[in-house]
Amino acid sequence: MIPTEDASARKREIEEKLKQEQDTLSFIRDNLEKSNQLTKGMVSILSSFETRLVHLEERIIPVHKQTENLQRLQENVDKTLSCLDHVISYYHVAKETDKIIKEGPAGRLDEYLACIAKIQKAVEYFQDNNPDSPELNTVKARFEKGKELLEAEFRSLLTRYSKPVPPILILDAIGVDDDLEVQEEVTLEHLPEAVLQDIICIAGWLVEYGRNQDFMNVYYQIRSSQLDRSIKGLKEHFRKSSSSSGVLYSPAVQNKRKDTPTKKPPKRPVYIPGTIRKAQNLLKQYSQHGLDGKKGGSNLSPLEGKDDMLDIEIDSYIHCISAFVKLAQSEYSLLTEIIPEHHQKKTFDSLIQEALDNLMLEGESIVSAARRAIMRHDYSAVLTIFPILRHLKQTKPEFDSTLQGTAASTKNKLPALITSMETIGAKALEEFADSIKNDPDKEYNMPKDGTVHELTSNAILFLQQLLDFQETAGAMLASQVLGDTYNIPLDPRETSSSASSYSSEFSRRLLSTYICKVLGNLQLNLLSKSKVYEDPALSAIFLHNNYNYTLKSLEKSELIQLVAVTQKKPENVYRELIEREIQTYQRSWLRVTEYLTDRNMPPFQQGAKLKDKERQMIKDKFKGFNDGLEELCKIQKGWAIPDKEQRDAIRQAQKKVVSQAYRDFLSRYANISFTKNPEKYNKYRPEQVEEMIEKLFDTSA
Repeated sequence: MIPTEDASARKREIEEKLKQEQDTLSFIRDNLEKSNQLTKGMVSILSSFETRLVHLEERIIPVHKQTENLQRLQENVDKTLSCLDHVISYYHVAKETDKIIKEGPAGRLDEYLACIAKIQKAVEYFQDNNPDSPELNTVKARFEKGKELLEAEFRSLLTRYSKPVPPILILDAIGVDDDLEVQEEVTLEHLPEAVLQDIICIAGWLVEYGRNQDFMNVYYQIRSSQLDRSIKGLKEHFRKSSSSSGVLYSPAVQNKRKDTPTKKPPKRPVYIPGTIRKAQNLLKQYSQHGLDGKKGGSNLSPLEGKDDMLDIEIDSYIHCISAFVKLAQSEYSLLTEIIPEHHQKKTFDSLIQEALDNLMLEGESIVSAARRAIMRHDYSAVLTIFPILRHLKQTKPEFDSTLQGTAASTKNKLPALITSMETIGAKALEEFADSIKNDPDKEYNMPKDGTVHELTSNAILFLQQLLDFQETAGAMLASQVLGDTYNIPLDPRETSSSASSYSSEFSRRLLSTYICKVLGNLQLNLLSKSKVYEDPALSAIFLHNNYNYTLKSLEKSELIQLVAVTQKKPENVYRELIEREIQTYQRSWLRVTEYLTDRNMPPFQQGAKLKDKERQMIKDKFKGFNDGLEELCKIQKGWAIPDKEQRDAIRQAQKKVVSQAYRDFLSRYANISFTKNPEKYNKYRPEQVEEMIEKLFDTSA
């Protein structure tokens, strides 16, 4: 059973909680009542506000619409005023731009073009809106005036700043300094950058707005003149250099030469002045040169001054061809920045015509000069064509690439010149070979001492010059299809439809056959000439000298290898010819040595008394030998064998034969008394005979 005190306490606690809950409920009810009252007040306020907003909207919307209409009207008025100002401005353009147009675009191109743009817009406005107005004619005239002044400025800038490229810079650009390990690319700046940009700007405007192509004619005329003047300046530079120290390169390049000892293979073959001239001088001289350095007489002296100038002309022309290609490439690069793309090739074609025509005309003059020389039978003149032709053919690929897109007549000019040179060169080679064969046997022109004939030295010198131009000379022959002439079978793999496509091997064989033909003609002519001599021994010495000179000349150069391409062991052929002539010469001594034999002589007994007839026979032997020896030595001492080795060998062989026969002869008649004056008949000791033979072929003895 729960105690009474605990129940009372529990009851009081419950009653307190109930009272608290009742107080809370009463508080909530009071707040709900207040909230309801506030809600009713807020609803009343909102309803009143809504009513007022509705009334306000009914009054504001008409005002807003009226204001919007007023704003639209204001904008229309502003636009109308702006359009009026814009239209009115067209009527003032002529007056506003008058001063700027009259002063021209010089020094203020951007401002001037902006002014022209205003005039152009005015022209378009009047054309569209009032084509009959006088203002249209005014702005049109102003526009044409502005365009005219732009064209004049274009011409003025080009004329004022287009200068010929200095020769030194051209030489650097074409890369003639092959001593440099690294060849620096030289850029040719034809116009200052600022001027170039102005010219580009004017050209662009004239194309887009000026509807004018006349400026392209102005451009090519001015640049064409500068291109031609640049090449002519290079020619003049070569002429001046020929009389000075010959400095052909800029100081910068020369300094690089000193600092760069390492060399690289040449960028392109460069003609070396003097090589052709020396050969021509020798070919023009009527002299004979021995292999030991002795020189025959001559009445002609080298034409140094004239031939030096020829060297300069050849060198100049070769460099001018390279310069033209380089300058043309540079001109095309410049042209592409200024001229519209669809007009570039035609303008470039016109631009290069004058310089190209002058170069081709000069080339044809060289061909004509060679043709005239050939008509005079001066075949050395063809040597001037070889270095030029070689360079033209080496330059042709780059030349064709540069002229790509030009007219066919322009692209065909260089091939036509090459063909002309090959034709005249091949003709000269053929006529030279014929001249060797048909050179007349003139007695007064034959060397009295039997030395090397002028024809032989000229022929060898001419052939030696071909060594430096083997491919060129071979191509010359191939271009004229001379394979049929020389009976050389044409291998389809070695030829094609164009003459220039002959393989180098075929050209080499063709050149080898040509050289063999010249040498064969020379041999036939020498045989004919040798018959001019009445003495067969002198004829043999003459042929010996010429054959020996030919062989030694072939062996000293690469000619022997070139001949060997089509003729096996050519040196053996010449050695056989030389030996045959030596034997022919040695037979001339038989009329001397026959007196030393016992032929037709009776046997003699030692100590026996000889009959008068027998004594006379012995005397005749001695006298015949002495007289024959003296006569031969006297005659043959004036003959010449320039080759010391051959001269000594022939002397030694002759000494051996004659001396031995003479010693045997003296031994047989030493103890036979056939005369009271033995010194009259036994005039020479064997040693003296040898000394006499040792003085053969020596005019100074």
